[in-house]
Formats: sequence, C-alpha cells, structure tokens
Amino acid sequence: MTNTTPFDWRPFLLRWSGEWSDSLPDDATQSEGDEAARRVRWLGFPSASEERIAAMEERLGRRMPPSYREFLKVSDGWQHAGGFIWLLAGTTDARWHNNESGLADMFEEYLDEDAGPEERREADIWRRGLQLDVDSDSIHVLLDPEDVDEDGEWAVYTWASWRAAPPERYASFAEFMRGMYREFHSLRARPADGESEFANDTTRELDALVEQARLDALRGDWERAWHALDEAKEYGRPRAAGLGDQIRRLLGRTYMVYFEDVVTDPQYAPELLPALVAGHLARSYGDDSTLMFHLRGAGDDVVSLAYATLEQVRNGTYRYTAAGPFGEAVERARELARWGNTDGAWRTLMDALPVWQPLGPDHLAPLGWVADPVLGPLLTPERGRELLSTPRGGQTGEAPSPTAGLDPDNLAWLADPDPYDNLTSYRFVLVEGVKPEDLPGRLADGNEAALGDPMTSDEARHRLLRGQREFSSYDDKALMAVGRAGTRWCFAFDTDPAHFDPQRFVSPAAAASAGTRAVVVWSGLRTWRGEPFFHLSVAQDGAEQYAFTYAGGEMRRTGEIPRALDPERFFGSREEGTEAERSLLEAMTGEFGVQLPRHAITDGRLHTFTTRSWTRPPGNGEAYAVVSMNWDAAR
Repeated sequence: MTNTTPFDWRPFLLRWSGEWSDSLPDDATQSEGDEAARRVRWLGFPSASEERIAAMEERLGRRMPPSYREFLKVSDGWQHAGGFIWLLAGTTDARWHNNESGLADMFEEYLDEDAGPEERREADIWRRGLQLDVDSDSIHVLLDPEDVDEDGEWAVYTWASWRAAPPERYASFAEFMRGMYREFHSLRARPADGESEFANDTTRELDALVEQARLDALRGDWERAWHALDEAKEYGRPRAAGLGDQIRRLLGRTYMVYFEDVVTDPQYAPELLPALVAGHLARSYGDDSTLMFHLRGAGDDVVSLAYATLEQVRNGTYRYTAAGPFGEAVERARELARWGNTDGAWRTLMDALPVWQPLGPDHLAPLGWVADPVLGPLLTPERGRELLSTPRGGQTGEAPSPTAGLDPDNLAWLADPDPYDNLTSYRFVLVEGVKPEDLPGRLADGNEAALGDPMTSDEARHRLLRGQREFSSYDDKALMAVGRAGTRWCFAFDTDPAHFDPQRFVSPAAAASAGTRAVVVWSGLRTWRGEPFFHLSVAQDGAEQYAFTYAGGEMRRTGEIPRALDPERFFGSREEGTEAERSLLEAMTGEFGVQLPRHAITDGRLHTFTTRSWTRPPGNGEAYAVVSMNWDAAR
C-alpha cells in the first residue's frame, strides 16, 4: 500500500524546477527549450483540464491512477525527469506500449521452463504497459495497469539496457517522480572541476540530516541514523555513504560497502582501510584492481597504506591497534581471544567502548578490528548491533543489554547437529594446570613443538598440506588448535581427525600428563566413515589411570573407571549414537569441570601445532605406503 496522503505536486515541482535552473552553468549553451525553462524556472507545461484528462482516458480506455491524474492537473508532461529521461508524456503522448520495443520477446527468452506466473507476468509488461517516456537515453518508463494497489495506484517500471539490471519498480507515479528527483540531486551533488557547488534548501536540509544522524549514531540510536543516512545517500550527499557503510559493516555486511569519500581521507584511512580490504579479499579471488577503483582520488600516502594493509590482511599478519584506554582493552581482548575466550574478549571490548574516541567527525565506531585475524571472528550481527547501540565518542545515551555469550559452559555442544557435518568426528586432549602454550612440548617433538600463528582450522590445514612433501598410511600426526578449557584446564582440538584404527591407536594421555592430569577423547559416534566409535582415556603423572574404547559394537576397558563415566551407562541398553555422545560429554563436564569454546573452535582463529603420531609404528609384516611429492617439479 502506498502513502494515502494526496501528494502536493505544485510545491514539489516548483522546488525541483528552481533547483534545476540554478544548477545550470551560467556560461554553458542551452537548448532553446532548456533556456526557456530556465528563464521561467519551470520544467513542466500548462496544467491539463479535467476535460483533457477525461479525453485521454477515453482514448486509452482506462481511468488513470490517482497520482498521475493529479500530476497532470498541475503539469501536462515533464522535462528532465532525473538525468536520462528528457521528456515524460502528458495527456497527448501517453500510449500503450504494445511491445513496440520487442522487449517482451527478449525477456520471455530468458525465462526458465519452470518460470512461475509472476515471472511471466513481469515479462508481459511490455505488451500491457502504458508508455510514458517520450524522449530519453534509451530508458523505458511504463505504468502497469495490472500492478495496482488498494488505492488504485499503478506501479511504474523503468528499464535501460545499458544499466544491465532488471526493471526497477516504483509503487506509484508519485514514487517514481520522487526517485527521479533524487537521481537529479545525486547527479548534481559532485560538480566537475570549475563548476559551482550544488547548494540549495534541499541540500542544506539533507546535510543537517547527515550531521544529526552522526550524533544519533554516536548516542547509540543507529537505526534512526542509518535510515537518515540512507535517505541522504539516495540524494548523493557527501559523507552519507561513508558514514552509513560504517554501520553496515558492523552489522556484518560487506557487499557494496566501500566507505565512499571517508576511506580516502588520510585521517580515517588507518581505521577504515582494513575493513575495506577484508571485504575486498572475501570477494576478489586475487584481483586487486577493484580495490584501487574504490580508492580513486586517494593520495599516494593512502594508496601506499592500502597496499601494505592488503598484504598484511591477506597474510594474516594485520594487527589492529587503537589509542588510549580503548586501545589497552583491545590488547587484553586479543589475548583472551587467541586462547579461545571469545565471550570474555567481546565483553572486554564492550566495557571499554564508552571511552572510545573517534578519529574525527566522520568516524562512527571502531572498525579496523574486523580485519584482525584474532579479533575479527568476534563479530556477529547481534554483537554488531550491541556495539552500535552503545553510546560512545563523548556522547551519552542508554546502554544496551549485553548480548548472550556464544559459548556453552560444557562439552555437550559437540553433540549438537552441524549443518555442514564438520564435527561428526573429532578428538581433543585436556591437560590440567598448564598453559596452552605448553601443550606442544607435551604432545609434539622437534620443530613441530612450536605454535603457529592463529588460524582457522581450514587455513591451518591448507598451509600444512601446502608444505608437506611426504604422506604415510601409518602416520597420524594431528593438526590441533589450542586454548583454555575453563579456569584450570587447557585443550588441544582436532576438528578433522584421520580414520580411527583401534588396533593401532595409541592414546597421548600418558605423555601429556607428566606432573599433572590429562584427558583424551576421540569421538566418531556420528561419523560417516566406518563404524561408530568413542574413546576416553585419563592419565596422571605419566601413567594411564583408566580408559575405554567402544568400536565395532564392542567395548574394551582398562583401570578403575569412575561410576559417572562408566561406559555401561551409555552403551548398555541405551540407544547408541548422538544421545550416548551427549550423555558422555555431559558426564565429562561434571567429572572434570571443563568446557570447550565453541565459537573459537568452529568460527575463530587459534594457535595450532602438529602432534606426534596417534598410532604405533607398523609391526613386522604390516604393509604401509609412503607417498612423496615434489611440488616444485609439479609446477
């Protein structure tokens, strides 16, 4: 439904005409018609009488929609609607298109065999539409007599082949003319060199709207600010797009977010370039030319910074920094996040956000952190809204309620259904009373006993395989991410373990438990590779205390297993699979007081290392294969 309030055409058209007249350069040669319109400050024509409109309707066989009828009563046609429609039809020139352009046939060719009635109806507009364009830059303007709302308004469709886009729909003729007025403004908003500034009452009102939106955003009223900035952006007002894109990016949007005008300013480039670069890398597939397009007009210093930032973000070495107390909070948050405590990291940032200060008047929120490999994964749409709703930058307002944490305080989430089946099998080691950075020394040897830079599991696996030259069928060295598993424990986690071979498997629990306690879990109760299985082993001071392995429908157990973890409770008469897995994990949470950080493991970046093999060496008579790759020769 369109706005039911009758549109007041005369003041709208008079304002448009006056602004158009004032925008023409004094020394430019105009056509006779344009010069006449400029002198009288009127882009329209004499009004159409009711009799003239009725005669038109009789000729066309239809009563015209309300907003077009009321328009004709003020001006019987219009010149310069937007930037590419030079003459719009009045009572004399409006006519049924009747597929004069042949576009109905073209659009129908592109329809799939299973195209629905709505798609076919849209293609047929070229046969039934009322043509309003008389003279244009190959732009078609049609009123659709079958797309009618409850107020009797006909939708308007515009299309131009050179725009390479589907037809654009406006709910009514009045909405179409508003859109063309906005287009006129957007094309005048950036005068060419030597031209005077495009300034009038409308631009001044919009610029005041942008400034108020900036203050609203800093006070936490981001929705009101976003709506105002989007309105000003449609008129092409400077700053509006760059400010609005800062809001969009924190809501998790990257498509067509370029921080226009603001990112090329050296004052803001250090904060906005990383976010721009990160969005570019997510879509570019190695082509950096589009990034430079969005930096057109930037000085050499900004371009140099852009290339340096691009290399850092691409290599995962970019590190976000900020000034003052907020910058100190950033460092604390990074330390928490790199060991898996993403909920704590987020709260650290939010607690410090009220004292954050912008780099200047066109800076709405801290943004560079979204490109930081450790801090960037903290962002979710919900958290973005919390950040935007928090008063900051010296402004006051009501603080939002904190968003819920992303990490359950247990292990049972590992049994939750995964839409991508990424965790149908997994394994992890828990070690009590040590630091995460100490785990490689307990589980790895030599050069492999060193932590790599924080990465996602996919990034780490890709890097490992890229540098690996030998693959063995008997070796099972796990690539594991490390972090904290609660207050007393740390973890090493493998999201994509190899095939479980119960005959050759060797638990690393004993080696990891020197001077402390260690727990090893390998679960494949939902695996799609082979029979379901589950292994648990617990060791202390270098010696295994107890263990059990369920595989192939059989149970093997050693040592005195606590009643809470007795496998008969889970694999006896109870249904096996997900329920057994969840119950086991819940029991382990209670027995050891541990938890694993879901968000960091599934969506974050953690330090990784490669363990010793989880299998024994091959025995006499056991066959195995070793494949050596010469990547240089392959290239």
